[in-house]
Amino acid sequence: MFELDGRLTALRARAAEWGGDLAALAMDLDRDPDAVHGALDTPVMRHLATARYAPNGEPLTAGGHTFHLDTALEQVVFFEELAAADVGAILAAPGAPMAGPLVDLLGDDAQREWFFGALAERPTWVFFALTEPGHGSDAGGLETRLDPDGDDFRLTGAKRYVGNAPRARLGVVFARVRSGPLGVRAVLVEAPTPGLTVEPLTTIGLRGAALGSISMSAVAVGADRMLGRHLPATRRGVLSWVRVFNRIRPRVAAMGIGMARAACDYVRAHRRDLRPAERDRLDALDRRVEGVRQLNLAAARAVDADPADGALASAAKARAARLAEEATLAAPEFFGPGARLDHPYLGKLARDARGVEFMEGASNVQKLIVSQHLTRGGNRHDN
Repeated sequence: MFELDGRLTALRARAAEWGGDLAALAMDLDRDPDAVHGALDTPVMRHLATARYAPNGEPLTAGGHTFHLDTALEQVVFFEELAAADVGAILAAPGAPMAGPLVDLLGDDAQREWFFGALAERPTWVFFALTEPGHGSDAGGLETRLDPDGDDFRLTGAKRYVGNAPRARLGVVFARVRSGPLGVRAVLVEAPTPGLTVEPLTTIGLRGAALGSISMSAVAVGADRMLGRHLPATRRGVLSWVRVFNRIRPRVAAMGIGMARAACDYVRAHRRDLRPAERDRLDALDRRVEGVRQLNLAAARAVDADPADGALASAAKARAARLAEEATLAAPEFFGPGARLDHPYLGKLARDARGVEFMEGASNVQKLIVSQHLTRGGNRHDN
């Protein structure tokens, strides 16, 4: 069992405090994703808008401690508490939770200054465009092209299920310059721009995320917007930014755990007269939440020790997605027929929880990563 020390406990308390603003926004966002604009001045939204998740990012202070949220362990503690308030509100926040770490890893000084300067200037949404209609998030199957155009490039292709795409002013797009794992590049794109078309997608869950589809037809991309151009080929392709995904996965798993926890907490708060069998069932759900939390904490520590060690992170993400769905589907059963009409929050929670499965790679992708890890012989974490 991993117990949080005083420093991480202070971080969790600050996140729980800030979570109140997200909880107050939850149902409004479910009705209207644009409701986020009325909450941008809250402390949590201001932090999410400018967070860099890097040592030189804007720090967060709590209990006399300073946090940059630059470790996976800090992130899972922080985001589980926020997710217990509302995941949709987290995803609706401006900022660059996925693109930011990639720019920090691959960007040169000028690119980082330009990108993070834009985030600091005003609330800015940033999209992260990897998933494609025909291949999902499989980087090996990318069809979006980055074609030379003199000293610059032209971007052509399509992306789907891109969070905050309709709101975004900046984005990172993954495209292929040639075949093979070293032929994939990430480029910075501004929106709107000629040739780039964004269409909102209708969803029934996680509506705050404002998913969209992106079509690109010969979009001009300057050579200075190609991430990693100053790095060797082996450090700017798939093998490099997979490490970023490894660090993001425990954060996504923490969101699933927070949603499952929220479902259990709601039942305890609104069904104080549980029968023995119901109490046993709820206690069993609580134990599952704690078990997946411990797995995710182990995953976060493994990634912090070695960003290439992502097998536990994939396992935790797959387990957390399943837990979120099962716990949020079980919660209405404690209230009988008509539970979702009498308790609309539970209906929203169940709809949102399904979305965790598709965030940062579906479970079949995560299981494939784990199986490949085991096939190669695994390591000390296999036990």
